[in-house]
Amino acid sequence: MPARSALIKPHRLLILACSQRKHRSGQPELAIDYYDGPLWQTLRAVDPDGSRAQVAMLSALYGLRDARFERLLPYDMIMTATQAQAMIAGGITTRWPRPPRKSLPDTFGIHPAAEIFSMTRRTAHGTFTDVAIAGGHLYVDVATSWLPGLIAGGWISPDAPITVINQTIGRMRVALRHWLLAAPSRTADPALQSSLTRAP
Repeated sequence: MPARSALIKPHRLLILACSQRKHRSGQPELAIDYYDGPLWQTLRAVDPDGSRAQVAMLSALYGLRDARFERLLPYDMIMTATQAQAMIAGGITTRWPRPPRKSLPDTFGIHPAAEIFSMTRRTAHGTFTDVAIAGGHLYVDVATSWLPGLIAGGWISPDAPITVINQTIGRMRVALRHWLLAAPSRTADPALQSSLTRAP
C-alpha cells in the first residue's frame, strides 16, 4: 500500500463524523483504520493513500483530530444534542476530551484550531481551499459552527466551497465518492449540489 504521509498534503479538507461501527482489536489504532462505518469504508476505498484529501475525524469524545495521524484507544460514545451544543458553545479553542474532573487543569485533549493549523502546515499554501463535511446532522451542526473561526484564523480560504453531505447513507456514500474524485476547484462540483440538502 502507498505510504500514508508525504511532504506536501492535499489542500482539500474532509471533516468526517466518527462511526458507531469500529474495529475491535483492543489496541490503539489510527482513526482512518479504527472507524469502519460505511462512509469510512468509502473513504478508504476511494482515497487509500490520502492523496485526494486530508481527513479530520469528528468525535463526541476526542473532538476534531487528523484521521491519518491520530491513534485512538477503543471507546464508545455517541454524539448527543447536549454534547453537540457543548462543542458548539466551546468553539474552536476548547480542548476535547474535557478534563475528567472540573478541579483538574484544562490541559487535556486538543482544540480544533490547533489541529487544523497543524494540518494546514502540510499543504503547499498553508490553507484549505475546498472543504466537505460528512455525517449525521449533529456532527454537521458542530463542524459548520466552527467554520467561521477557522476561516478567520486563515486556515480555510474565505472563498473555499463548502460541501455538506448529510442524507441517507447510500446517497452520502455516492456524494462522498464524487467529492473525493472531483478535481480540486474553487467551484463546487454540480454533481454534489443535491448533497447540500439534508435528508429529513
